[in-house]
Amino acid sequence: MSHAAQIVDDRAASTGSLSGAEEPAGHPHGVRATARIRATYNGRATTLPQLRSDGPFHLRRMRTDGNSAKVGIIGAMSAPLGGDRLTIDVTVEDRALLEVTTAAATLALRGPTAAPATYDVRLTAGEHAGLRWLPRPLISAADSNLRQTCHVELASTARLLLREEQILGRANEDPGHLVSRLLVHRAGRPLLDQQTAYGNPEPGWDGPARLHGHRAVGQLLLVDPKMGTRHDPVLLRTGSRDGCAVLTPLADGRALLATAVAPTSSVLRELLDEALAHALRG
Repeated sequence: MSHAAQIVDDRAASTGSLSGAEEPAGHPHGVRATARIRATYNGRATTLPQLRSDGPFHLRRMRTDGNSAKVGIIGAMSAPLGGDRLTIDVTVEDRALLEVTTAAATLALRGPTAAPATYDVRLTAGEHAGLRWLPRPLISAADSNLRQTCHVELASTARLLLREEQILGRANEDPGHLVSRLLVHRAGRPLLDQQTAYGNPEPGWDGPARLHGHRAVGQLLLVDPKMGTRHDPVLLRTGSRDGCAVLTPLADGRALLATAVAPTSSVLRELLDEALAHALRG
């Protein structure tokens, strides 16, 4: 049995014995794992010649209609914990169509070390390819420490729908420390480079100029070369108690970014869905 597989077994066993407020003990050295997905177009439909599960990531083909492919990511153990180094690498080759989702929310927990966990997502889409990256929320539990990055490389004719949702703390608890960066290149040029940081020791992260007490944050990015070039910013729901979202065009002219804050995950999803519907109408 490989070292990574042994860690998976040990952590899965510890997770199965949890009760109440107990947390998984994890592994003192953390998990190093890279899962890979590669989608290609064979002239009739999208196929998946590479579907490599690793560490906490179990990849499963899902049934779809038409010529697209869909992959579900199932968590095989508690992750990410402090010290983990996790990567998902997705490549959608020319003319392929792929959707990736997760079976459940990702829960960032404290680990046996104070070192931060890293969770890197690398997305690449070729010419006339379509990629939908639609994971369930990331939950930043108390005392966790996570650095999350999403690096996207798009060809000039590629289409992308990307959704990120982050829940800051579970019920009646403060969040951990979460730093998240989204970096997108289109046709080799920067399209978006955005970083957010929440939880202690970030100064003012919960103040009125940022979250104002909300605990659900998210964004939705739509990139489509066929999109009209004229879009005005749109503010969705101005009541701060119920959350709000803003839909803005990016300088590229072929991309729209929605950013939302909300009191709960369900309201956050409603806001992002509303922003997407507005973007598609435009």
